[in-house]
Amino acid sequence: MLRKALLSTLLVFAVAGSMNLVLAKDAVPLADDPVTEQRLIVISEEMRCLVCQNESLAGSRSDLANDLRREIRILIKEGKTDEQIRSFMVERYGDFVLYRPPVKPITWLLWIGPFVILLAGIIGLIVYLRRRNQSMPGTTLSDEDNRRIDALLKDAKSSSTENAHD
Repeated sequence: MLRKALLSTLLVFAVAGSMNLVLAKDAVPLADDPVTEQRLIVISEEMRCLVCQNESLAGSRSDLANDLRREIRILIKEGKTDEQIRSFMVERYGDFVLYRPPVKPITWLLWIGPFVILLAGIIGLIVYLRRRNQSMPGTTLSDEDNRRIDALLKDAKSSSTENAHD
């Protein structure tokens, strides 16, 4: 009985261990040449992962990022320059693939938009504060009002010192 339980447990562990081998993904292949790999890293750091969007192509582990890095490796091995590779990626995926898209008419809103929104917010705040200040009536207090306020302040001060001595 103990022998059957021990064999069953051993069998369960063997199956579980083999499942890891079945489900494991292949490691991302590195280039044979370290120079090629270094160029790949430099180029892919300047590009955005199209799936993650806030992560560089070099740092992303998505399947699309792996495919794009593989494509860049192929282009490097074909002898393309860094600029030719960037141009290829922009032609294929648009300016969005670059972390720093070029300044041109189609990307002006992207570059200038945040400053326009900030300026509009500041102007709106100034207009709001001026209107609010103009709508509030200016009130001057009479001498009698000032005397009553002074009396109230003296009473409040004397009662707070009495409470402090208690």
